[in-house]
Amino acid sequence: MTAITAERVLDSAQRLVQTRGFNGFSYRDIAEEIGIKSASIHYYFPSKSDLGVALVQRYRERFDAELQSITTRDQEASKRLKAFVGLFRQTLNDERLCLCGMLGAEKDGLPPAVSQQVCDFFVLCENWLTNVLKRGRKDGEVAFLGSPQTVADQFLSLLEGAMVVARSLNDPGRFDKTTNAFLRVLKPSDEA
Repeated sequence: MTAITAERVLDSAQRLVQTRGFNGFSYRDIAEEIGIKSASIHYYFPSKSDLGVALVQRYRERFDAELQSITTRDQEASKRLKAFVGLFRQTLNDERLCLCGMLGAEKDGLPPAVSQQVCDFFVLCENWLTNVLKRGRKDGEVAFLGSPQTVADQFLSLLEGAMVVARSLNDPGRFDKTTNAFLRVLKPSDEA
């Protein structure tokens, strides 16, 4: 199996997790989708836990790269927050849920190593949001009650929940209404 095939396995696994969950697919599903034998997948990912760890690591690394791009591109907190929402909205546009949101819902059925990777993803997001909110408050770009960490936790929870509800009701506009309302609350009162 080549590195390209390993990437195809991860791509297939990601789509399956984001639509069915970690326990909703097997190596056979991946093999059929990409046209290889199930045994070939075991060469790179001996166990489903190994596959899950590699999958979440790749997802987190890609997400981190997106966050760094947002940080470089957008200087204002409100633009950074909108861009962050946009990452989740794009996933919803693809008729999927956040990989780690989906996995988080299955925490009790995940191998511990996969569960740890999911935690690391959420810590990455919360730390990034906390820093954006701290700087935005300091610069007078956003206003909110409570600590930046608390608002970051609330915002991330809102995004994950809004995705689930919007997808469940087949109403992506619900996600937009919910996230836009939260973003309006974060604007300083003189901009509201």
